[in-house]
Amino acid sequence: MSTDRVLVHRDAALLAQAAAARLLTALADAQSARGTAHLVLTGGRNGNALLAALAAHPARDAVDWARVDLWWGDERYLPAGDPERNAVQAAAFLDAVRPLGARVHEMPPADGTPAETAADRYAADLAAAAAPGERLPVFDVLLLGVGPDAHVASLFPGHPGTERTDGTVIAVHDSPKPPPTRLSLTLPALQHARQVWLLAAGEDKAEAVALARTSPGAAKAPAGAVHGTELTLWLLDGSAAAELA
Repeated sequence: MSTDRVLVHRDAALLAQAAAARLLTALADAQSARGTAHLVLTGGRNGNALLAALAAHPARDAVDWARVDLWWGDERYLPAGDPERNAVQAAAFLDAVRPLGARVHEMPPADGTPAETAADRYAADLAAAAAPGERLPVFDVLLLGVGPDAHVASLFPGHPGTERTDGTVIAVHDSPKPPPTRLSLTLPALQHARQVWLLAAGEDKAEAVALARTSPGAAKAPAGAVHGTELTLWLLDGSAAAELA
């Protein structure tokens, strides 16, 4: 049975620090139980704050990073090195763990090929890391930032991407948030995780968090439609939790 929990921290800085410590424990536990760990990263304000805290954490090397696969839930389909790409914004964390052997699976950058081709390439990478006959590895922890409109990854309310269940990775066009072209895991792929952690800090996220917690469905609040098979964890600061009952 999956557990649903909400943890509220004093402010965004404490949220990032506490989440980093919790994540190191979760990864170490996964390695102890299964030998390896699969972690799905997220970008955005809160995701980047968590990764920065993780890179600087004194217990960072309690995890054997050579036995960690790092994936992305979504990416802006922009050229390699573009400062708006999630992977570029996470450079401090990635630069810290790559020398330790972490297997970093970045989503392809824009290189003149259609975004659909890039999505297929990432889907193939995921399938190559999965058990025989499966399309995805089982993610141990999947991180998601919650947008002010309750979007997660690049699945936006009212956008066709929320209805896609025919694969693991899709190209998103005409995104309501720039840039217009993105890559994203599908909703079923996001749910292929033992633990899903949803991060939100700031008063601009309060309405979205409250809406998502009422589970209105993916069309209205994608954040409320993603659940871990073992744990769904909402990590909030006081401002983001302000409208919760």
